[in-house]
Amino acid sequence: MISAGDFRNGITIELDNAIFQIIEFQHVKPGKGAAFVRTKLKNVISGGVIERTFRPTEKCPQARIDRKDMQYLYSDGDLYHFMDVETYDQVALNEDTVDDALKFVKENDMCKVCSHNGNVFSVEPPLFVELEITDTEPGFKGDTATGATKPATVETGATVSVPLFVNLGDKIKIDTRTGEYLSRV
Repeated sequence: MISAGDFRNGITIELDNAIFQIIEFQHVKPGKGAAFVRTKLKNVISGGVIERTFRPTEKCPQARIDRKDMQYLYSDGDLYHFMDVETYDQVALNEDTVDDALKFVKENDMCKVCSHNGNVFSVEPPLFVELEITDTEPGFKGDTATGATKPATVETGATVSVPLFVNLGDKIKIDTRTGEYLSRV
C-alpha cells in the first residue's frame, strides 16, 4: 500500500479494478481547509487519462508491473511471437496488445514485454534502433541551406523524415519513442 502523500511520477497503482501510472501529481495546501493531492493518472491498459484528487492519508495498493526482456521472432497475420531467451518459452500476442510498438523493430530484436499478474498489456521496443534505408529519393547538392528533410522508408516498412544527405542503403539510428532520425551509422 502506498499513501497519496508518497505519490511520485511513474509509480503504478491499482484503482477501481484497473492499473494506473501517475503522470503528474501536485500537493495542494489551500489557505482554508485540508491539504490534498491532485493527480493525473494514465490507464496502462487502455491508455486513457483521468484526473483525480486524494487526501494525503488515503492509501492505494501499488501495482507490480513485470518488464521482461524477450526476443521478437516473427509475425503471422495478426499474431506476434516473442521468446524468453532464458527459458525459451514463447508467447503469441495479438495486434491490439502490440499496437505500434514494433514499427521500428526487426525480427530477432530484443523488446520488453510488460505484464501485470501474468497478463501482458504492452510491448516496449528498444529506445534506439539502427535500420537500413530501403526507399528514398536522392538529395541533390545545393537544394537548400539548412534543415531540409525528405521522407525515407526503412527496412521495417516505417517512414521517417531524414536529412537530404541520407541515401538509399544507408544505416540510420532512430529514436523509437518519437520516430525521429538521430544520425547515420
